[in-house]
Amino acid sequence: MSARGFFVALVVATSLAFAWLVMPFSGAILWAVVAAVLFAPFHARLLAAMPGRRNRAALAGLVVIVVVVVVPAILLGLALLDEARAVYARIERGGIDLGTLFDRVQAILPGWARDRLVQAGLGDVDGLHARFDRLMTSSFQTMAGRVLSIGQGALGFFLALGVMLYLTFFLLRDGRTLAARVERAIPLPPDLRALLLSRFVTVVRATIKGSLVVAVLQGLVGGLTFWLLGLPGALLWGVAMGVFSLFPAIGTGIVWVPVTLVLLASGAIWQGVALFLCGFFIISSVDNIVRPVLVGRDAQMPDYVVLIATLGGFELMGFNGFVVGPMIAALFLAVWDIVIRENAREDEEGAIGHP
Repeated sequence: MSARGFFVALVVATSLAFAWLVMPFSGAILWAVVAAVLFAPFHARLLAAMPGRRNRAALAGLVVIVVVVVVPAILLGLALLDEARAVYARIERGGIDLGTLFDRVQAILPGWARDRLVQAGLGDVDGLHARFDRLMTSSFQTMAGRVLSIGQGALGFFLALGVMLYLTFFLLRDGRTLAARVERAIPLPPDLRALLLSRFVTVVRATIKGSLVVAVLQGLVGGLTFWLLGLPGALLWGVAMGVFSLFPAIGTGIVWVPVTLVLLASGAIWQGVALFLCGFFIISSVDNIVRPVLVGRDAQMPDYVVLIATLGGFELMGFNGFVVGPMIAALFLAVWDIVIRENAREDEEGAIGHP
């Protein structure tokens, strides 16, 4: 083996070994990078206000991230678990009769929809009640097991959180230097390196920022709508709408449309109509209004790419896939954008050289 080949093999081997070493904290590293990328413009303004004080600027940015993101996320998680337990208790006491609600919804469905239910094996009301009961019981038992697991793994959670915040501090402080080193390590001409990183960072920042902000806003508006209408589990419904809003072409309608049908079938006419109007004109419009402002037309990935990348990332990596999927898609688009530009430039040069 030549010296060059041995060196390349050594680089690959040590890189894979290091990736294996930090794999237990891959989630913490991922969210530290996301936080640093999203808050980089804010940190730049802090650094401009405190010139020469890189540590203080990075620490101030970290404090803002903790206050604005970390603490509210932890409080939301605790409140969500508490509300899930309350909903489960109501189902156990019979306060929420899922079978009766389904009967009423089935009664207002058109004939072709009821026939489809029968074809799918969902036309047997008694059997469907039993399936509902088993599904809900197993689901909440699974959730309770997850909660217990989280409680037992609290030390691991706070350790990962500490790693994430610690790494975020250094990424804020030394982000430009690290980015420059990464750029120099890419074996491409300088102009292509700069174009690749610029395009990738722009698309990732715009896509993630747009998706997360829209998810928070839609979840907040949806949860407030449910709360104002006096519907139980408003926090659960709000979080569910926020999560489903991350999937283009699915969106929040997968939550508020069935609930609207249930309300209409159960006789809560004004609540059902109000929820439909709010869902159609307000909740669903947040995405159309806010996302173009935050993302912009040039940096926005096509919805079908975002959907496939998000679903694929979620299937492979769980919650982290919501971010990793679009990041990989952004890198894919950035690379092929460079390929297209280079081919177009070569075609132009060839046309000039051969009139």
